[in-house]
Amino acid sequence: MKQTIKLSLIAASVLALTACNQKAQETAKVEEVKLETEVQQQAYGIGASVGNFLQKDLADKKELGIELDQELLMRGFKDALAGNAKLDEEKIREVLTALDTSVREKQTAKAEADAKKNKADGEKYLAENANKDGVTVTESGLQYEVISTGEGKKPVATDIVKVHYKGTLLDGSEFDSSYSRNQPATFPLNQVIAGWTEGLQLMPVGSKFKFTIPSDLGYGERNLGKIPANSTLVFEVELLEIQEDKEKPAE
Repeated sequence: MKQTIKLSLIAASVLALTACNQKAQETAKVEEVKLETEVQQQAYGIGASVGNFLQKDLADKKELGIELDQELLMRGFKDALAGNAKLDEEKIREVLTALDTSVREKQTAKAEADAKKNKADGEKYLAENANKDGVTVTESGLQYEVISTGEGKKPVATDIVKVHYKGTLLDGSEFDSSYSRNQPATFPLNQVIAGWTEGLQLMPVGSKFKFTIPSDLGYGERNLGKIPANSTLVFEVELLEIQEDKEKPAE
């Protein structure tokens, strides 16, 4: 089923690419596209959707070092549409399966190389950052800077805390921010990454700290998309309050 869907997507995508190239090559005046009715918009929407799919798919493959000949993509579609494909269905499945295997292998190799680089970059950054004025390094390797100090009490690991925060990678790209959502986050302190569990216990309520969290105190080798594997994380965290656990019996 998955292979059939994939073949259908490739065929539809090649159709979109064919249309685009034909339009560019035509010397005759082309009638303006009409999108007045819902049916016209639906048809165009399908074409735009598969075109976007193809553009991203080809770009992703090119990044892995697999650059497909677009002229052959179009020729294969045209020949199949005319009932004159040069490869039978069994051979098509065979070559596409081989392509999928190649893509997966290259993706795995790239992910491993990226993770190794992220680890090395993080270790270098942490070593340099540890020597900066105002940076304290804990026994675990967590690094923190005090931006401002509040006068409230410090939480313990079993507390529920309410915070505002912004998280970035070492290149400065932001992957998460409660400030951007204009909505503080509330969570049990023992149910987040180790760097947060440790770091927030150093903060009196009302404080704002900057944490630089080694990957092993963050998400480790997991690749979370916006947070690649082995990423060292930088957080600015503002501890707003410690909330009472309503499930605890009153003393």
